[in-house]
Amino acid sequence: MGILKLTEEERKLLLSPLLTKSSWEMVENRDAVKKTFTFKNFNEAFGFMTRIALRADKVDHHPEWFNVYNRVEITLATHECQGLSQRDLDLAKFIDNVYNTSTK
Repeated sequence: MGILKLTEEERKLLLSPLLTKSSWEMVENRDAVKKTFTFKNFNEAFGFMTRIALRADKVDHHPEWFNVYNRVEITLATHECQGLSQRDLDLAKFIDNVYNTSTK
């Protein structure tokens, strides 16, 4: 059966809090979410990316990202279902947790 897109009910229950409480945004003209993270310097940004990369590889779900010095922009979508899936929500929560613990 494969990976399924989020249903309308899952979007209301699970995606909505991510958008309102965690500052993720929907990507225009695409079923994906994005967020920008800012750090003190490149070293902190790269360490953040490294932690996410290790997790992403372990769960076989890789983000699209862009890094310039202390800024990391991340976009999440599931290519297998051409949109958002539970995998994206799980990785977004992990990313937020890494960010919140690394910037304290």
